[in-house]
Amino acid sequence: MTEKLRDNPSASLPYINLSFSVTGESFPADHGYGLYSALTHWNHNLHHLEGLSIQTIAGIPDKQGKIYLTERSRLVIRLPYDQVPLVYGLAGKTLTIGNHTIHLGIPQIYRLQPTSKLKARIVTIKGYQEPEAFLEAALRQLEDLEIKGTIVVPVNEKGEAERKTIKIKRFTLVGFKLGVFDLSDEDSLKLQIYGLGGKRRMGCGVFVPFTNKRRII
Repeated sequence: MTEKLRDNPSASLPYINLSFSVTGESFPADHGYGLYSALTHWNHNLHHLEGLSIQTIAGIPDKQGKIYLTERSRLVIRLPYDQVPLVYGLAGKTLTIGNHTIHLGIPQIYRLQPTSKLKARIVTIKGYQEPEAFLEAALRQLEDLEIKGTIVVPVNEKGEAERKTIKIKRFTLVGFKLGVFDLSDEDSLKLQIYGLGGKRRMGCGVFVPFTNKRRII
């Protein structure tokens, strides 16, 4: 067991996804930082909550910097089960990011489920902005967590690595989509809990199961 696992007491607790329905019209496509800011404005204790991951909200992109929300759009917050009371109060709240407003419904609670294939919409690792070096750095992080799996950076229609960006205040971070396959049940849960890279409170490095549903970002 690595030092990172031993030093994090929350790792021994059951983790859950708290999934809030989202209603509204549109939302910024790059909203990881803005969403985190809105949530911490609502409850500043989220700044210090250990083991917190916040997934970005999916929708249909307009290719001009916005997404249109659908009936499947959800705000999913991943955290240790004993911390649920700190975020459950978001039910019924309205969040505003720039000129966009969304309303959150009553959340559903799901325990993390192991699966052999996981994906992350974007993973950012400081100092690694080129695909080959990034992949090597991501593999080292997997090894540090004692996770065994096959790691892949997907490519686009041009055969190029799927590079992604996230804007945080005046800075733009570069990352990549990432898939991890051939995971054991234990390693699958571990990767969902810890993720890879940084900025997991802003939607980066958060791993979810592959699905066959129509793709939305």
